[in-house]
Amino acid sequence: RGAHVGLGEMVTAAVDEIEAQEGFYSRFQPLRKAAAIGPVLIVVVVALASPVCALIMVTTLVPLVIILAFVGSSARQASDQQFEALERLSARFMDRVRALPLILAFQAEAASVNQVKAAAQSVSVRTRSVLQVAFLSSAALELFSALSVALVAVYCGFRLLGLFPVPVPEAMDLQRALFCLALAPEFYLPLRRLAAAYHDKQLGEAAAVRAQKQQPVQRPSSQGTVLDHAPALSFHHACIAYDAGAQVGPFSFVAEADQITVLVGDSGSGKTSLLKALLGLAPVASGEVRLDGRDLPEGLAASIAWAGQAPVILPASLADNIALADRTASRAQVLAAAQWAGLQGVMASRPGGLDTWLDERGSGLSGGERRRIALARARLKTSAVLLLDEPTSDLDPVAEAEFIPLIRQLAEGRTVILATHSEAVAALGRKVVRL
Repeated sequence: RGAHVGLGEMVTAAVDEIEAQEGFYSRFQPLRKAAAIGPVLIVVVVALASPVCALIMVTTLVPLVIILAFVGSSARQASDQQFEALERLSARFMDRVRALPLILAFQAEAASVNQVKAAAQSVSVRTRSVLQVAFLSSAALELFSALSVALVAVYCGFRLLGLFPVPVPEAMDLQRALFCLALAPEFYLPLRRLAAAYHDKQLGEAAAVRAQKQQPVQRPSSQGTVLDHAPALSFHHACIAYDAGAQVGPFSFVAEADQITVLVGDSGSGKTSLLKALLGLAPVASGEVRLDGRDLPEGLAASIAWAGQAPVILPASLADNIALADRTASRAQVLAAAQWAGLQGVMASRPGGLDTWLDERGSGLSGGERRRIALARARLKTSAVLLLDEPTSDLDPVAEAEFIPLIRQLAEGRTVILATHSEAVAALGRKVVRL
């Protein structure tokens, strides 16, 4: 996709725009059905008592529908503009919060405040436009509703008094007149309720369109390829390109089956991108990536175990965080993986043990403990390929020395591609590829 979606826009799509669709489905949709059925039933019933009163109701409805059609078009445009302005405000505010240290360092507070203020004023202007259209539609509805009731009342009154100037071939008595007058306001009641929820329709439709424009993150298929052996992976002039125009490569090397291939190179040389390409998270723009000499199959991630340099911790128990690698694993298997990875200290120091609750920030876990969780996940997952991205980065030499035997055990029977800056870890590899 050509346009870049900022974090603020994605947050707006996930919260505000999805919430805006609730009103469309819970309020507007039922009221629209009631507005389509209710007036028809009332006109039919009134026509049994007085066809002229029924004709008056229908006649006043026609111009109202025409006016509302024009107003609805303006309301849709105003709602779209309001959402665009709200997205700009959300993106501007969130980006400024994230860049607050830089703003303070360069003394750009005034400029940032002015930019956020301008975005907020734009939202205010767009919101007023939406309200103006809503008030216009409500005013038109109230006018024709009052006009319909007034005309029915005038007709019934003149007919009862015998003063109606034109002969009408229908009988009119007090009971019929009261019946028509009682139902005349009810004819427009479903439409008035629908008009009150019409703003929900515009917001919901605009939100649905804008939410669909948010390109979903491409995730590996859960029904992926399952390998029963450690394969050979080969890169032939492979280039990886991103939406922003950045490109890394070309890369040409072979990761032999059942061996450790080490990638070394400066930051930004493409080590992590190569690993993500195998997971389907980075696009291969040109060249080839092959598995045992064949094209890379879809859903290869099902046969890959992964340990990254920034392991993700979810708000869940320690056991659940390890079991992310294999939801079918038993508790005994999860415990064995935790003990193998050296997490006994974590379990012993916390009252919950394996059931210790972790928040998304790790609940005080050290960098080494986070990496041990990642290794436990890789141990738990039965896979033919293992990808390790800087498994010992930021660790002191003592902690790194403790990790090396674990990595060696983890690599047994697997094709391993390991990205690292550490010469000690690189010594594990049968082949070293320098990028």
